Amino acid sequence: MKQQRILIVDDDENITTVFRVNLENNGYEVETAKNGAEALEKTGRIFFNLALVDIKLPDMEGTDLIELVREVAPKMRMIIVTGFPSLQNAINAVNKGADGYLLKPVNMEQLLKTIEEQLRKQREDEKYAEEKVEEYIEAKARELETFIKYHKPI
Repeated sequence: MKQQRILIVDDDENITTVFRVNLENNGYEVETAKNGAEALEKTGRIFFNLALVDIKLPDMEGTDLIELVREVAPKMRMIIVTGFPSLQNAINAVNKGADGYLLKPVNMEQLLKTIEEQLRKQREDEKYAEEKVEEYIEAKARELETFIKYHKPI
């Protein structure tokens, strides 16, 4: 299996470093971004399987970043990481497309478990999409066979 790419979007270098080291030690390819603009630039040119997004970024809210990233990378799984937990933040994150919500300080075991769960869901979604395309092609092939069968030249 191809190495999974993760983008960490957080302006706190300590958190970024801890996440990066732990994720790389677990076999992930990791990139970082200090703000939303940098994250958008990177997602526009590199495919990431998943992003860990701080809810408070220097240039925008993490939930707003999620909405913008969904436009350029709809298949990317995105997890909000926050030191400002509230029911309203959680609801807003989910409404704007977050696939997960973790509280700081993040337990590394929980982080890895959440990432693996999201990557599994991503693989399932991809498999489901491939099956749907295959079903569509098979249906169109049957339609074409039927058309040819009943519309043979005389």
